[in-house]
Amino acid sequence: MCGIVGVLGSNEVAPILVEALKRLEYRGYDSAGIATLNDGVLDRRRAVGKLVNLSDLLVHDPLAGKSGIGHTRWATHGAPSVKNAHPHRAGNVAVVHNGIIENYRELRAELAAEGIQFSTDTDTETVALLTELYLSQGNDPIAAAYKTLARLEGAFALAFLFDGNDDLIIAARKGSPLAIGHGDGEMYVGSDAIALAPLTDRITYLEEGDRAVVTRQGVTIHDGNGKLANRAVKKIKLTSASIDKAGHRHFMAKEIAEQPEVIGDTIRHYLPSGDDMVNLPGDGVDFTKVQRLTMVACGTAYYACLTAKYWFEQIARLPVEVDVASEFRYREPPITEGTLALFVSQSGETADTLAALRYCRDKADQIVSVINVPESSIARESDLALPILAGVEIGVASTKAFTCQLTVLLMLAIKAAADRGELDPETMADHVAALRGLPAILNVALDQNDTIKAAAQRLSEARDVLFLGRGQMYPLALEGALKLKEISYIHAEAYASGELKHGPIALIDKHMPVVVMAPRDTLFDKTVSNMQEVMARRGKVMLISDDRGISEASEGVWETIRMPHIHTTLAPILYAIPAQLLAYHTAVAKGTDVDQPRNLAKSVTVE
Repeated sequence: MCGIVGVLGSNEVAPILVEALKRLEYRGYDSAGIATLNDGVLDRRRAVGKLVNLSDLLVHDPLAGKSGIGHTRWATHGAPSVKNAHPHRAGNVAVVHNGIIENYRELRAELAAEGIQFSTDTDTETVALLTELYLSQGNDPIAAAYKTLARLEGAFALAFLFDGNDDLIIAARKGSPLAIGHGDGEMYVGSDAIALAPLTDRITYLEEGDRAVVTRQGVTIHDGNGKLANRAVKKIKLTSASIDKAGHRHFMAKEIAEQPEVIGDTIRHYLPSGDDMVNLPGDGVDFTKVQRLTMVACGTAYYACLTAKYWFEQIARLPVEVDVASEFRYREPPITEGTLALFVSQSGETADTLAALRYCRDKADQIVSVINVPESSIARESDLALPILAGVEIGVASTKAFTCQLTVLLMLAIKAAADRGELDPETMADHVAALRGLPAILNVALDQNDTIKAAAQRLSEARDVLFLGRGQMYPLALEGALKLKEISYIHAEAYASGELKHGPIALIDKHMPVVVMAPRDTLFDKTVSNMQEVMARRGKVMLISDDRGISEASEGVWETIRMPHIHTTLAPILYAIPAQLLAYHTAVAKGTDVDQPRNLAKSVTVE
């Protein structure tokens, strides 16, 4: 969600803050601002919309100073506006915040009783006003900030900057990620390592409940109990090249094109050359002791779990339940003996998924996560963290992270099947050989880009689109619909093909495109029957299938997209490619903001 940066530097800090905020644009935002200290005097600038608006403001009304904090805001409380943009200031303190202060109403009432006036609609303003109140009562900045933190309920990452204190930033983390960067006579604060990558490669990740006093000489961290905490300084490998578009028009296009390479890296990581057994880090997982698998995630990661359910149940014969994290955490389901709890998150900081993990911590036999950020909260709080090795994903609409998640989950299902004696050596070798050949097949799928672009041009004229799929293609239909709606803003829904006549068929008319995802597998004939029902009602079918499927069932269809033949088990990974390209080119045709679609955020760190 929101992005936070802070710098105690030796040079003018405003351009450094803005540049760091640019590296956080991928998280999603609707306004931005910075605050600096110049000769100890606190001042700030804020603007609605893209960071270019803030940059333009700073050209005409610059901010001097070598200490500062910055923020990109994704609105939770109060509409996007200058008054609601961060940093928020009250007297001698400025604050930037990611998260939600759940007891802000009670705090506002308490402050109002003191005669204190409010100027914004946000929950964050209460943090600044409460801190200023404690300052006015004679507390020093550290004491005032710590007293404020003790009053806050909810999830937050916070950074405080104080008038007259140009060598001090106070940072705190509860539920939302925050990192400290170490420089040479300089120190930094950031929502994630990406923001700090050009400034330092030495990072300390704050843990749950931590509060940090940051000066140019270093950082002092206390844990949630007030005890001095010794948090490790870690070297990061992130480079500025990670966020370049590499000649592509959009990050999403670049990340779609990277999939054969990153998936190849993922496969080689878990299936080293010459080895037909899936290798897991650490002590791994002994699936002979697992009686049930509970999988929890949000958004696209949830669809990865729905796909993996087919693999675990069909290949490993392991019972699986899949839950949306926001429902799971409040449903508080019973966790039976022999349950392995598996959590999937691209960022590793998804608030609902992290809360669901914590619910399972003392109930499940083992907690495993599939993540893209090894130092994330979900990774650190898991018994076993399985990296997907997708690299930094900037586009809000997940592409390579999704297919890398699928790849890791499939290899985990194969490992489960081997442990449980459900795969003979010949079938195991067949699966492994198919996996090793997957990157080459994905490259063939990417060669269909021009065909898909032409189909997307026609699809961009639709107001509503349906996606259909059977079996393991049903979650891919869900993912295809999600991708289309989130970046093109076309209303799209997905259904299991067999559910078409249980209601959705009422929507079919000559204006309704229906995307059918149907490799020529054992369910193909059933799907074609549903496709015929659509065409009988003048619906416009876009068939995505392989050579054999198209040759058998393309008569009368509106559009065809041809995929290479692939091992049936791997079809969901392959068919993610046309789903992504279809959404991408439709969005480009409609002129929407592909990488930063409206109202969306990359890392969802609030409920």
